[in-house]
This record gives sequence, structure tokens and C-alpha cells, in this order.
Amino acid sequence: MNILYSIGIQLASLFIKAIALFNPKLKQGVFGRSQTFESLKKNIKNNDKTFWFHCASLGEYEQGLPVFEALKTEYPNHKVVLSFFSPSGYEVRKNTQLADVVVYLPLDTKVNAKRFLDLVHPDYIIFVKYDIWPNILLEVKKRDLKAILISAVFRKDQRFFKWYGGFMRSSLFAFEHIFTQNESSKSLLESINYNAVSVSGDTRFDRVSNQLKADNRIDFIEEFIDDELCIVFGSTWPEDDALFLDFINSNSDKDYKFIIAPHNVNSKYISAIIAQLNSNVVTFSDKTGKDLSKFNVFILDTIGYLSKVYSYAEIAYVGGAAGKTGLHNVLEPAVFGIPILIGKNYDKFPEAKALIQLNGITSIINSVDFNREITELLHNAELRHKQGNINRKYVESQKGVVIQILNYIRI
Repeated sequence: MNILYSIGIQLASLFIKAIALFNPKLKQGVFGRSQTFESLKKNIKNNDKTFWFHCASLGEYEQGLPVFEALKTEYPNHKVVLSFFSPSGYEVRKNTQLADVVVYLPLDTKVNAKRFLDLVHPDYIIFVKYDIWPNILLEVKKRDLKAILISAVFRKDQRFFKWYGGFMRSSLFAFEHIFTQNESSKSLLESINYNAVSVSGDTRFDRVSNQLKADNRIDFIEEFIDDELCIVFGSTWPEDDALFLDFINSNSDKDYKFIIAPHNVNSKYISAIIAQLNSNVVTFSDKTGKDLSKFNVFILDTIGYLSKVYSYAEIAYVGGAAGKTGLHNVLEPAVFGIPILIGKNYDKFPEAKALIQLNGITSIINSVDFNREITELLHNAELRHKQGNINRKYVESQKGVVIQILNYIRI
């Protein structure tokens, strides 16, 4: 199986390079990986003490950040190597002050694994949630390096738990400890005789709770809202747009303010959204010199503001679950104590399932469903407060994950 996997990785590499000629995102990844080893040589010396933090993408980075920051504070003399697999993580955080060097994870070949670990020579390794790469992790195990997996979530349909998943399964044993988000993930690991496991919960609860301590004021958002009731549509995709754009058009004459923060902020997609709106629309990139209070739709065609923008919302819609791209972070608005709407595909997101059961989040099937649910929320302040309070209390009850993980780590 090891040989077949390695051959598959080599073939995938050739395929990706060919497709990248026509795909800008893949091209970013191919070019970025070509720079990884040189970047490590330049920034990490043989006598440096190092941490290696790995995240699949931006969401996992935000998930692991409270732990990363705490370790950076506790061990200021260690250099930090931060790796991403996806361009959407790397491109956004390539200049983060947390890390001394940010790189793409090289493709998972045995040669790359040895070269990467030779250059990084980490004192401690932290992987976040998933993104399990067997050749790299088996090399970690072979070198007896300290590695943990945090905020892990497993499902019984994953290859680790199938009769044919021995090679993938063996890579999990490179971690000296795995911290899971829930009991079901712990039980699955124990079913394959992995017993160095603890249920710690999700580090994102600590991460979003820290947002309450931050300065969340944004001048241009305050000018736009102008003390009106605000609804925020965060990390949305075209499938999400189909649920709510008609509602915005039907209520463009009301005293409501709508903020749309698309997941994809390229100009073509932004133009497509604007073309579907008959409202008075302004974008972040085109706001200069305008009286923002005169507009009722603000499109946030940039990144980095959404977690603060949620603090201005009376209601939030979180995107990703209307289609199959994956639900985005519902905890970011939940911490501010507001009701939340999402699409129908949320089964892989335990925090969403929990908050739906508690009635803090409402799942939407179609645009008719959306219109009914949001209309009820808009006309019932008591209901908004009740649902929002459920979400706030849930986040508060789940804090403390970072302390559990830090108490385990010994350098």
C-alpha cells in the first residue's frame, strides 16, 4: 500500500502541474511548493530551536492559533515554522507575525519528508484537526519526534477505520497524543487501539472568545449601519446567495442594513452579486468619498474584517452549508450572542449540530424557508435575544481547551 500511495502522489504531482497551467489557485500552490525548501534554508539555521505548526488551510490556522500564540509566548526563543497545504491559507497568512517562516507543505513523498524534517528539525510538532500525510508522519515517528494532533474530528467513514486503511491508520501513531473535539472521535481512535487520546473540545471556542476582548470597532461599518438593524451574511457562496438575495431585493426599502462578506472576493464574483441586486450597493473597494449611510447593502470585497463585523449584526447568516463547500465558522457570530441561520448541509460540523439542537441556529432548506425564518426574527426582538443568548452561553461553556493542551505539552 505504501508503494501504491507513493506512486499515486507522484502521478498527482504531474497532474496538478499540468492543470495548474489553467487554474490560478493550483498555480499558486505549485509555485509556492517550489519555494519551500529554499525558504527553510534561508530562515532556519542548524542550531535554531523550532516549533512546526501545520494547518490544511485558513480555518485550521484560526483553530490552532490560540495554542500557537500561547507556545510562542511561553517559548520566545523558539522559531516557528508554519506550513499550509492550501493556497487559501498560505496566501492570507504568509506574513503573519506569529511565524518566522511560512511555507507550503511539500507533496508527501519519502524524499520530501526527509528533506523537510532535516531543514526544520522541530522540537515540537502540532497538526490541527486533520490533513494527515502518511510519509511525513511516518518519518516523524521514525525520528521519534514529539508531535500532537489538536481539535481532531474523526468519522467512521474515513479510511483510518476501514479494513483497507492500514497505511493511513499507521500514520496516526506518529502522534504521541491526539486531542479530539468529541467523544465519538475518541471512541473511533480507541477502536483501532489508539489510546493516547483525550477529549479536550475545539480550540476555536478559545479563539472566538478572545474576540470579545479585542477592539471590534470599524469606522466605515458604523457609518454604513447608521444605527439601523444590521444583518450580516458571512463567508457566502453562490448557493448561499440563492437563498437570500431575493429577500434583500424585497426589503430594499426597509430600514435594514445588509452586509455581504463573500468567501470568494474576486471581482468577477462580486460583479455577479451586484448584478443580482436592485438595492443601493456599495463595496469596500469603492467606498472612498461616499456617504455610506445612504446605502443599504455593503459588500465586503476584502478579507480580515468579518470576525469584527459580526459584532454589529442583529442576525447572521453563515455560508457554506447551502452547497457542498463546507460550513464556515458559526462560532464567530455566536460569541456575540446573535441568532444564526445556515444552509442544510451541516452534518460534519458538531458545533452547528449542537446549536441547532439548542435552538440557537436555524437550518435553511430553500429561499422560502429563509424568508419565513428571517422575517420572524426581524419582527421578534425577544426571539432574537433568546436565540442569541443560547449561542453566547454555548461558546462560554466550551472554553478552556487551550489550557488542557498546554498542560500536556513539555518541551
